[in-house]
Amino acid sequence: MAKLEGGMTAMSGIKDRLYQELALKVQLVVDGIAVDPSLFKRLDLGGAHSEQVHNCFEFDADVHEDFELPAGFYLENGLPVMLRADKRSPYSLGFDNGAFHVLHKGHPVSRIQWPERSPYYALTTSDGTPMSTVATDSGDHAIVVAYSNECMLGDKGKDCLFCNINATKAIYGDRRGVGWKYPKQIGETVAAAYEGGARHVTITGGFVPERREVDYYLDVAESIQEHTGLEDFNGTACIGAPLDLEVIHKYREAGYRTFAINIEVWNKHFFKAYCPGKEEYCGGYEHWIKALEYAAGVFGRGSVRSYMVGGLEPMRDSLEGIAYLADKGIIAVAQPWLPNPGSILERHRSPDPEWHLELSYKNAAILRNEGYTYEQLYNCTPVQFTAVHDIYKIENGLFPIFQTHDVPASSR
Repeated sequence: MAKLEGGMTAMSGIKDRLYQELALKVQLVVDGIAVDPSLFKRLDLGGAHSEQVHNCFEFDADVHEDFELPAGFYLENGLPVMLRADKRSPYSLGFDNGAFHVLHKGHPVSRIQWPERSPYYALTTSDGTPMSTVATDSGDHAIVVAYSNECMLGDKGKDCLFCNINATKAIYGDRRGVGWKYPKQIGETVAAAYEGGARHVTITGGFVPERREVDYYLDVAESIQEHTGLEDFNGTACIGAPLDLEVIHKYREAGYRTFAINIEVWNKHFFKAYCPGKEEYCGGYEHWIKALEYAAGVFGRGSVRSYMVGGLEPMRDSLEGIAYLADKGIIAVAQPWLPNPGSILERHRSPDPEWHLELSYKNAAILRNEGYTYEQLYNCTPVQFTAVHDIYKIENGLFPIFQTHDVPASSR
């Protein structure tokens, strides 16, 4: 028993350190980091280390057309952090004694490490398109394809108020690979990424006419299967709620393993205010919930997800929605609202980091109490930057630090 108790003590100590680091991570995401671009001359951006790829959304508060930034980094104990540039932040980055650090008002708070650039980022598709602009490495062996950086709701003057997908395309344009992706390009890129160790792909983008969307996703699935040789390529199809719910079966039949429809907010009055296009052109609030429940019947419990934008509504409303959807077989994850440049709500303020951290703890507790596993969470929402993922991984002993400190598996 002594060894087990020792393992449990070590486990508890590591968890404490990781949860302290999680609080810092959420602060860095919500508050951002003031960056000095000259600091990154010490990094081989675009070579050894990954540069940002403007995939769907620009999350930096500070737009940077004339220089590159890293995509993210790891804190001292292994938690991944998206680098979000914001000159107003009390946090910054520094370099001292051969190491990079996160600083708070000039004082070091954590050493950091930069992840290696994915090998497929150095490759091009058969038509010469850089694969780094086709699929983004989102960490933890998952990639995201944003096939379109535009949304038809913007043309109608009905953009979601928090969204900057159209603005991102206007800011960066095709110069940074912010443009339409073709099925063959996607198939070739996914195959290269999978050869390098990736094991999940999400296909997403802005709203396009429904019939066109269905056909496109089917062509993409066929291309991925052709180029990877995999019938089951562990893919998530992320779409808007279709007016014809029967088409959801087509995505399942095409080979997508999981499905995503993002409700954004749970309170129906906020939904109407924040998502005018979804309300007017995409069936409205009740239809979005109906579509999620229908999809859960098609794909199965724990194989459908819905993102929420944490901070746009009272916490109790978001938690009510997360609990309701979890009971219906749907994994809902609230991510912090970041008032992104170009969105209608640019320069507004999100709740403080402590608020977002509390929401993440309660979000994870609901999902865990409903019996959802980390693998289900990963397959539905394979983005390593969410705090809900971190909580699952901490509780399940999945961070490398648990192995390096020789914690017995029985105590995890």
